[in-house]
Amino acid sequence: MAFPYMEAVVGFMILMYIFETYLDIRQHAALKLPTLPKPLVGVISQEKFEKSRAYSIDKSDFHFVHEFVTILMDSAILYFGILPWFWKKSGDFLVFLGLNTENEILHTLAFLAGVMFWSQITDLPFSLYSTFVIEARHGFNKQTIWLFFRDMIKSIIVAVVIGPPIVAAIILIVQKGGPYLAIYLWGFMFVLSLVMMTLYPILIAPLFNKFTPLPEGELRAKIENLASSLKFPLKKLFVVDGSTRSSHSNAYMYGFFKNKRIVLYDTLIQQCKNDEEVVAVLAHELGHWKLNHTTYSFIAVQILTFLQFGGYTLVRNSKDLFQSFGFETQPVLIGLIIFQHTVIPLQHLVSFGLNLVSRAFEFQADAFAKKLGYGLPLRSGLVKLQEENLSAMNTDPWYSAYHYSHPPLVERLAAIDEPDKKTD
Repeated sequence: MAFPYMEAVVGFMILMYIFETYLDIRQHAALKLPTLPKPLVGVISQEKFEKSRAYSIDKSDFHFVHEFVTILMDSAILYFGILPWFWKKSGDFLVFLGLNTENEILHTLAFLAGVMFWSQITDLPFSLYSTFVIEARHGFNKQTIWLFFRDMIKSIIVAVVIGPPIVAAIILIVQKGGPYLAIYLWGFMFVLSLVMMTLYPILIAPLFNKFTPLPEGELRAKIENLASSLKFPLKKLFVVDGSTRSSHSNAYMYGFFKNKRIVLYDTLIQQCKNDEEVVAVLAHELGHWKLNHTTYSFIAVQILTFLQFGGYTLVRNSKDLFQSFGFETQPVLIGLIIFQHTVIPLQHLVSFGLNLVSRAFEFQADAFAKKLGYGLPLRSGLVKLQEENLSAMNTDPWYSAYHYSHPPLVERLAAIDEPDKKTD
């Protein structure tokens, strides 16, 4: 008797939903606490705390509904054989168009087109409610309904343009890969990731936001001096109009080798009290670069990608596995989808481990900025950003340990306030 792979996958998905819902309930209880954590009393204003509490509870309520609907749909799709049914219907659609259903690339693209249409339809009510009800209610949403749908249409067009060549290449690699399939797949994804990291900020991101050089002035001079002192090869410094969509703030870096660029959200500049806080936040980000956190993370992702493809090559010819999910044939894309579902337990463990490492990196980057003399402005900047973004002030320790890639504000402030260790 064949092993019931599909039933096992659905069972584990439900178990994980129950476990994560338990963590969500713990976090919801923490969010409803009527008082600030002791370390934040006198640091965060009561008004901001009340606003943060209301915003976090609204998001938590929404999250419960969204996750419940998601697990229902995902479990039903697998358990009731919707995937093989949809694969067959996509083949029927090709016949209707007079195309060859034996061409796996065409069949896969037809299948993905249907999946994209379905996901857009099912996700749309949640996206609209999140953006135009919750985010708007708490003063974050700045985009119009026209801009929302324009962004959605642009995203679909981008996916339609770049998706088919990538899918076709993966299918051909799997069909022709032979014993070195895992290496070929990893090599392709490695090159693709480098190409996308290069092209996204140049060709794709400007489709959605406007990037302008940071004007000459005191802030630009301070950032350039900081970059120069760390030998960071800063070539361009941009401000992005994040405020056209949301009042949430951010900053990031990108680029290879001697061609680095920094992007500041205009909301970050607006929310920080002074230039020193903005520079302190960037000192933290540059700490990630100086301490090679970005490189370590990239290497970790490449290793995990290679291991995943190695695992896929071991099961891709398992007829029992495909039949368990209702497939009589063994399409490449379906094999990848099934494999991703079967390794969900490992993915959760890996995600938890990566979060642990990420939080350690955040503490190290804070310490780096503090060592440069930005301890006080970083502290005040983190507090200001926490207030302006209405981030959760009270967090459940189990929830944050499992979900958070960044330490809670209380922990970060405690680490910054800790006296430097002196050596004899």
